[in-house]
Amino acid sequence: MLGNVSIAFSQESKLAVVANDKGAPETITEAEIIKIFKGEKQWWKDGTKIVIAFMKTSTPTGSEASKKVLGMSGDQLNKHWLSLVFQGKAKAPVFFNTEKELVDFVSQNKGAIGIVHKNQTGNSRTVAIDQSSIL
Repeated sequence: MLGNVSIAFSQESKLAVVANDKGAPETITEAEIIKIFKGEKQWWKDGTKIVIAFMKTSTPTGSEASKKVLGMSGDQLNKHWLSLVFQGKAKAPVFFNTEKELVDFVSQNKGAIGIVHKNQTGNSRTVAIDQSSIL
């Protein structure tokens, strides 16, 4: 079941975070999103393993998410994850060519979370971002 953590990083942002109902809370901070997608946070509070779904950085959505959410270029993001995986610190994200594939994957895998454009979230619940704790 897909729960949508449709988080606007700013009012103008066109990106949303989608998550499976199992694991992701209804409210999450931007700082937590960054930690998750950098591999620094690997478990949801309920004990479910976080599974990261990311658009390939060669896609417009992947490139935009890398820059706007993580402050990295696509190459920097790929190198960051290669380093984490090589060191045994994290399991690599699952990368996708299309947002539909990513949303389908998230809906079918508990603990999964990904970033898409807001118009691609489908029938998903929205999780608010706690703006008071933004860095």
